[in-house]
Amino acid sequence: MLSFFSRNAAKTLSPQEVKELLDSDAIHLIDVREAHEWNEGHIPGAVHRPLSNLNAWGGDLPTDKPVVFYCLSGGRSGQVLSWCKSSGHAAEGHLGGGISAWRMQGLPITRD
Repeated sequence: MLSFFSRNAAKTLSPQEVKELLDSDAIHLIDVREAHEWNEGHIPGAVHRPLSNLNAWGGDLPTDKPVVFYCLSGGRSGQVLSWCKSSGHAAEGHLGGGISAWRMQGLPITRD
């Protein structure tokens, strides 16, 4: 599973790749959208860490497996990923197209 990732470059992952990695418990998936977006629905297994609170949680990322971010369409998750890479924090990729692409593929959403 970790073959999706390169040691030198962040990866933009498809919804199917993220689903496969989640199903095999090979990643930590972090939703960087705001609370109202999270409450409207999120990817099962994701952890909520809003971009607006990046300074509070940015240095506190899990290190036991790769971290992948997502947002609505890929813009904010790409920003967080760039920040992590430039700050020396462990982050491997983001969901290209965000939860919008996930939904378009008919993949599950939860409101727990």
